[in-house]
Amino acid sequence: MAQKLNLTNLSNLPETVGRPSYGRADLSAGILHIGVGNFHRAHQAVYLDRLFEMGESRDWAIVGGGVKHFDQATRDRLEGQDWLSTIVELDPDQLSARINGAMIDFLPVDPAAIVAKLADPAIRIVSLTVTEGGYYVDALTGGFDTSHPEVQADVGAPATPKTVFGIIIAGLRARRDAGQVPFTVMSCDNLPENGHVARNSVLGLAQLIDADLAAWIADNVTFPNGMVDCITPATTDRERAIVRDQFGIEDAAPVICEPFHQWVLEDKFTAGRPALEKVGVEFVDNVTPYELMKLRILNGGHAAIAYVGALLGHTYSYEAMNDPDIAAWYAHLGRTEIIPTLDPIKGVDFDAYLTTCIARFGNTAVADTVARLCLDGSNRQPKFILPTLVDALAQDSAINGLALEIALWCRFCAATADPASGLTLEDERARALTAAALATRHTPDAFLGITDVFGDLQKNARLSAAFSGWMEMLWTNDARAVLRAYVAGPEALRRLA
Repeated sequence: MAQKLNLTNLSNLPETVGRPSYGRADLSAGILHIGVGNFHRAHQAVYLDRLFEMGESRDWAIVGGGVKHFDQATRDRLEGQDWLSTIVELDPDQLSARINGAMIDFLPVDPAAIVAKLADPAIRIVSLTVTEGGYYVDALTGGFDTSHPEVQADVGAPATPKTVFGIIIAGLRARRDAGQVPFTVMSCDNLPENGHVARNSVLGLAQLIDADLAAWIADNVTFPNGMVDCITPATTDRERAIVRDQFGIEDAAPVICEPFHQWVLEDKFTAGRPALEKVGVEFVDNVTPYELMKLRILNGGHAAIAYVGALLGHTYSYEAMNDPDIAAWYAHLGRTEIIPTLDPIKGVDFDAYLTTCIARFGNTAVADTVARLCLDGSNRQPKFILPTLVDALAQDSAINGLALEIALWCRFCAATADPASGLTLEDERARALTAAALATRHTPDAFLGITDVFGDLQKNARLSAAFSGWMEMLWTNDARAVLRAYVAGPEALRRLA
């Protein structure tokens, strides 16, 4: 019979399940993490659990925090199991499970509770996984979007903030006023230069609220850049059943992830940090080359297989990756158009990294859905595809495949308008995306006219011509035929056109 996950039942779990040797009394809080989703628990919490297991840095345990309505449901699930999580690593040869005890509390989903905790000098790092779209980045300028209604609400009522950055600013104000050392703000989101983005968001809002406080933050708070990587699917009844049936654990919120973990981080911390280098975190002077490698090859690769995978009827990402036409398309795009935009990294083989990504995407034990990869494209494409395209244009290098990736996204958006397709567009700009995608039947580059996504890229003649050509093909041909023609080369494309 499966055992309900909680501290009392830890000793009753099957011997095959790993569990902490440390007790809750051995830990004290040093990190407040906002955005306690699956990725955080599969990544940052896993590294800390390993460190605590070694007897190291046990004053750096995690306290959870949340600012969105869905955070309450996560908190409710975890509270019933004493904040413990089952982490199952999906090695295709053998699944393994371990109970993670790195989080020792989860604050009420109430901004005031988080601000009060941020005033505690024991909290020395505030870490974030608030998604790519959670930083209020203006797509046109790349800066902080001061006009966003949620931002303006915090400007109007800074004493009762609602955004994560308003809450951080209120916490930093309390630390400054008390004469305390400020905490470090550490983004763990998939963003180029995520530390700089977090800094721009905090300072952008602080300057609207209190210029003197903004200057103090700029002088005293660090925002390290970091590259994070571990494919972590959403939890469904399928994952809960795996944990129950294979490991004998009733866990309301288990985490299922691949066995691959990577974390590259700048060593810039205001008030110290845990000894993460002892559990495999790479500390470097400049994270940017590693970020670009991961964001462009891996995250860009997810985008490359997602939309065509959906158009070709695949449910899981491994099904898409194990489709020979999609695999050939991704490999060709990666080698001929993505990798050439990257600066070399000493000791890193980009082609080998691409090959590793292909193997990881094809892991049949990881039931990551194509639908999840298709989520929120209007925020993800500007992070994972468009910077590669901009660099390729600046270098006057190949862009045909990158233009095809955008065209496949466009064709997917158009297909979702037909209920018979079975496809759903989940995006905050869904209405605008669908309308512009449908308009490409008559105006092939209309999709590029969504300026809050593409900026002024529509004005680039090379891109406009390449994209328009692909759209004309995709409106008259099956997506598989278009992929095959792209990989085969110019002669095949001429025949298809």
